[in-house]
Amino acid sequence: MSEHPHRRYNPLSDRWVLVSPQRDQRPWQGQVEDTPNPEPSYSEDCYLCPGNERAGGKVNPNYSGVYVFENDFPALLTDCEFTNSEAAGDELFLAAGVQGRCRVICYSPRHDLTLASMDDRQLMAVIETWADETRSLGEHFEHVQIFENRGATMGCSNAHPHGQIWALSALPSEVSVEKRQQSMYFEKNGSSLLLDYALKERAKAERVVCGNEHWIAVVPWWATWPFEVLLLPLDPVAAMPDLTSAQRQSLASVLQQLLGAYDALFSVPFPYSMGWHGAPSSTDDASWQLHAHFYPPLLRSATVRKHMVGFEMLGESQRDLTPERAAEQLRKVLS
Repeated sequence: MSEHPHRRYNPLSDRWVLVSPQRDQRPWQGQVEDTPNPEPSYSEDCYLCPGNERAGGKVNPNYSGVYVFENDFPALLTDCEFTNSEAAGDELFLAAGVQGRCRVICYSPRHDLTLASMDDRQLMAVIETWADETRSLGEHFEHVQIFENRGATMGCSNAHPHGQIWALSALPSEVSVEKRQQSMYFEKNGSSLLLDYALKERAKAERVVCGNEHWIAVVPWWATWPFEVLLLPLDPVAAMPDLTSAQRQSLASVLQQLLGAYDALFSVPFPYSMGWHGAPSSTDDASWQLHAHFYPPLLRSATVRKHMVGFEMLGESQRDLTPERAAEQLRKVLS
C-alpha cells in the first residue's frame, strides 16, 4: 500500500477518510491518559454490584449471572408526547417526537471482569441476552441499539462490566445511512455489501485481525479510529436473534480473541465504544447484514489517544496509522 497521502471511501457510511502514512512517527506532546488501576471483585461504592443501592434509590438483587434493568435516568421515554413549538412545518426547524426504552445490562456480578476476561459460558450468557433483548424490544420499536462504552476515557462513569440497550421508534441517523447504502448495493449487485466485503477481506487477509468458521474481525479499509474493528458474520445474518447456536458459540470465541488482542496491545484494559447494528425491526431486508463496530481511541500507547479535532471536524476524518499496520499489530499480540 502507498506510503503517500490518499483518501479511502467507506461504502457503508458514504464518507471518505484521509490517510496520511507519512505522519505516523510525528512527535506527540498532546494530552495523555491515566492508566486504570486494577478493580476489586466487589465494590461497595459501585451502584451496579449485586445488593447495592443505585443512584435512583432502587436496590440491585443479589444476581449471579447477567442482570438487565431499566435505566434509572433514561434518554428515551415510552409515554411522552412531543410538540414542535418552534415552527411546525418549517423545513429549517424540523423536529419529530420519538419514544423508546433504555436498559442497562450487567454482564457479570463480578466488578473486576470484562468481556475480554470472561469464559465461554459467561460470554454465551451475554450473547443470549443480547439476542433476547433485541427480539423482545424489536416487537415494539423500530431500532434496538446494543452498545458499550468501556473505560473512563470513553466517558464510562462505572468500571463494572456493563453495556446498554436503547430501543427507539425511529432509525438513528447512522443506521439510516447504512440502510440506504446496503440497499443501494443490493439493488445494483444482487448481493450483500457487507457479506461481499467480509469474503474479500478474508481472501486478502492483510487487514484481518482474527476469525473462525463463522466470523471475521477486520480493521476496515476505511477505518477512522487507529485500531477500529468491524466484526462480521461470514454467512447471511440480518439480526442478532437470527444467529444459530453454532454462530453464537463462534461469536463468543472471536470476541475473546479480539478483546484479548486489544488488552494485550498496550498491556492495559483497552477503552472503546462498541455497538451492534442489526436490521430494522419492521422490515424483512435481504440487503442488511448484522455487524458490530469497535471504536477504540488509543493511538500509540496506553496513555496517548486519538482526538477528532480541526480538519477532522471541519473537513473529513483523518488517520496516520494505516489499517494494514493496525491489523498487523493486533495480529502480533494474538500469537
